[in-house]
Amino acid sequence: MASVKQMGKVIIAAAGPGDPELITYKAVQFLQQADVILTDRLVNKEIISRFASKKAEVIEVGKQSGKYGSTPQEYINALMIRYALQNKLVVRLKGGDVSLFSNILDELETLSQNRISYEIIPGVTAALGAAAYAGIPLTARGYSTGVRLLTFYKPEVVTDDEWNDLGRTTDTLVFYMSSQSLSQLAQRLYEAGMDRLKPVAVIEQATTPVQHVFIQTLDKCREESDRVFLSP
Repeated sequence: MASVKQMGKVIIAAAGPGDPELITYKAVQFLQQADVILTDRLVNKEIISRFASKKAEVIEVGKQSGKYGSTPQEYINALMIRYALQNKLVVRLKGGDVSLFSNILDELETLSQNRISYEIIPGVTAALGAAAYAGIPLTARGYSTGVRLLTFYKPEVVTDDEWNDLGRTTDTLVFYMSSQSLSQLAQRLYEAGMDRLKPVAVIEQATTPVQHVFIQTLDKCREESDRVFLSP
């Protein structure tokens, strides 16, 4: 009889926004069973030291928007396939939640094309963690009945009509990865019709002991240089 080649499995798991205790119990269980862990740059290293199997091979595959030292997505895909074909349990660990502002679609397509079994474990995204630890509700009666999760990373993909809608909405707008371009973002929203006295909260290192919260008006954000909002 011809032998059937055994295949491993890939777990795409969320690590949460920073506080290691915000990772889900299910994700911890897979970390304790993992043969290989492919971990993002934003994942708190304490999660690996506290929860991962001591026998697991841990590989850092951080991404930094194409900057030097960033791991190409093609290489990450190849690692998942390589180890899964060796009949290993692979945990692809991502910061925040796996489905928000990540390359999960590219990874899922790669796994599907190679007929590799996978499972997705959701987690606490940065917007929810930051809001909770800063004591700022994302929706509140009389203030906002909706939330939009956005990024200013590629502002050119947002049309003028979309900017105009953002400038006039009563929804809470949460922008990821945008603190270093805050003044430009504030200016764009102001031009789109947002009230210059609209409150803005800038939160960095959310849910960690060094979380920094800066609260100001949209008008003030337009005037200040971006670096003033960064934690010391």
